[in-house]
Amino acid sequence: MLDLIDELSPAPGALAVAPEWEDPARYWPRLSAVTGQLPAPVAVIDREALRYNAMDLLVRAGGLPIRVASKSVRVRAVLDAVLKLPGFRGILAFTLEEALWLAETHDDIMLGYPTVDRAGLEKLFADEQAAQRITLMVDDLVHLDVIDSVAGPGSRPEIRVAIDVDASWRSSLLGHIGVRRSALFSAGEVAAFARKVVARPGFRLVGLQMYDAQIAGQGDDAGPDAPLIRMVQARSRNELRERRADIVAAVGAIASLEILNGGGTGSLEFTGSDESLTEASAGSGLLGGHLFDGYRSFRPAPASGFAFDVVRRPAPDIATVLGGGWIASGPAVASRQPRAVWPQGLHTLSREAAGEVQTPLQGPAARSLGVGDRVWFRHAKSGEPAERIDGYHLVSGEEIIDELPTYRGEGKAFL
Repeated sequence: MLDLIDELSPAPGALAVAPEWEDPARYWPRLSAVTGQLPAPVAVIDREALRYNAMDLLVRAGGLPIRVASKSVRVRAVLDAVLKLPGFRGILAFTLEEALWLAETHDDIMLGYPTVDRAGLEKLFADEQAAQRITLMVDDLVHLDVIDSVAGPGSRPEIRVAIDVDASWRSSLLGHIGVRRSALFSAGEVAAFARKVVARPGFRLVGLQMYDAQIAGQGDDAGPDAPLIRMVQARSRNELRERRADIVAAVGAIASLEILNGGGTGSLEFTGSDESLTEASAGSGLLGGHLFDGYRSFRPAPASGFAFDVVRRPAPDIATVLGGGWIASGPAVASRQPRAVWPQGLHTLSREAAGEVQTPLQGPAARSLGVGDRVWFRHAKSGEPAERIDGYHLVSGEEIIDELPTYRGEGKAFL
């Protein structure tokens, strides 16, 4: 296994020339040539593109430390390498079992979601080092009750907790804009809950999390809804900046907070400018899923890609690949499907889309594809493909320089 820290550190003049991935006719055929001897599906990470994305995230965050969202990577070698770079700090995990595993080698892990994993809690209580390294997420007293039901405060280590706060926008005209997470919204609600947490023996309130999905996870660059999206995001930013400051002040008067976390890959500029926060979160921007092609403020490099073989030709203008249906989370719309990117000019069929086992592709380029040819795809977000493959081939220039096991490749399946 390579020590990727040296490989991800920016090379002198690395960004002085136009990157290769801006020319698909150079980028994807090179990856085809490098991996042509490997059986499909082939999954790659381009080292230079990953380096570019990591540096770009830091620039966009404006000096605010970035906590890496592990669900959007699911490759320990990438997590390890990125967290060695100045400016990245800590992991935002998605399950307690994952956090316990990562805590063997990392000392600052916060769960992004509440847990009711009793077996995992027993493991946490039995490991004082893990209890010091892991912060659990709560937004309801029931979450504290579950923890106490496994072991009371006198028979377990003190548990670090953070409060998840609803960062959505509540519009009088449009209603709830954002994702459905915490029920805690106003400064008064969060402060009242914080007092109850602080009053419970065996818990230490150390942080707040506020994820603005309506900004971080929604592109604003194109389409008929783009003007409306920009208006909603502008109003949401103004409301959230003021409310977040009130929440931080109210809870800060109740407990000494170490972690004030907000944002995601798509909202780093806004998050980095918010003086109420001590850190941002980002993950998908490292591997550069195509969902982020629809943002005006940035454009990540396609650092990861997946190639599938054409296995049949059901019509002159259709080529069918084996596999392809690696769907991202969210509404089942086109933006969450994997996107065929090379050869250019391919698209899925409206009545089939990307399939579990086969994906028919149509378009002018399909006429020139033969059985055995390869088609490159990009994933919408970045994390979920790692549940389908054992490892990524790390590519640099004209060679494969390493193979990086995914969580699955290490025998782990957390969610």
